[in-house]
Amino acid sequence: MKTILVVANETIGGAKLFDAVKAAVDAVDGDARVVACVPRGTPKHGNVIYDEAVFQAAQVRIDLARQVMREAGIDAIGEVGDPDPYTATMDAVREYHPDQIIVSTYPATSSGWLRRDLIERIEGDAGMRVEHIVTDLDSEGLPYDITLVVANRTAASDDLLARLKEVAGQSRKHLFICVVPQEGGDGLAARRAQARLAQVLDRIRSAGLVCAGMIGDPDPYTAVKNACQFFRVDDIVISTLPATRSGWMRGDLIRRVEGATRKPVTHVEVRAGSDQPAVA
Repeated sequence: MKTILVVANETIGGAKLFDAVKAAVDAVDGDARVVACVPRGTPKHGNVIYDEAVFQAAQVRIDLARQVMREAGIDAIGEVGDPDPYTATMDAVREYHPDQIIVSTYPATSSGWLRRDLIERIEGDAGMRVEHIVTDLDSEGLPYDITLVVANRTAASDDLLARLKEVAGQSRKHLFICVVPQEGGDGLAARRAQARLAQVLDRIRSAGLVCAGMIGDPDPYTAVKNACQFFRVDDIVISTLPATRSGWMRGDLIRRVEGATRKPVTHVEVRAGSDQPAVA
């Protein structure tokens, strides 16, 4: 079986990269394994950087890419790599011994990777030609719409799921990125947020929708800002308890997010008693 190593970060969802991967797989009649390597980044917002959230941001890209490829019949696995793209690539080369390497970047004028001569360095040390895919997301866009979903205690509510189904029915192809802000910076808070995230992802996938997710900064505003740095989103859905019970609403979260992101924001207020017991 041929192994194809794909290295990308923000451009991993681009149509050009997907077409290149599909062409490489088709060239061997589907007898290929795709390994997606995404170097992890660093958020620009927040006073404290949560390593798990940074790791999960890269994992979200991998999860979504794998789901899209799986729908096209492409077998893919994924790996979060070192923050340095060269180190991440060479680590994957040593681990998977690929037969082909595809690297996707922004154009040279906006790519930090290319300013470090990434392609030439990989070719020299890996001993094989690298297929370089240039993707300009600003002009090309993505072949699907992406909605950022932000929720915590209401993450598994029927009200939120119903709204996401409505959103999915309004466009060509829709992907959902779910962020559950953790309530505090300790390990218990992270595990609780991870459990809530697992619930909401399971419910969304059970409804036939494509999604991935991560835990976020304890401050929901910062969590949204970081997510909008990591991902190119089209709109945002924020789910809260009623205003009388919601600290997020007392902090004027909806208005602040609208002002900071300039994205359409939908507020789902979960009715009293409609949220699931597991997240109450």
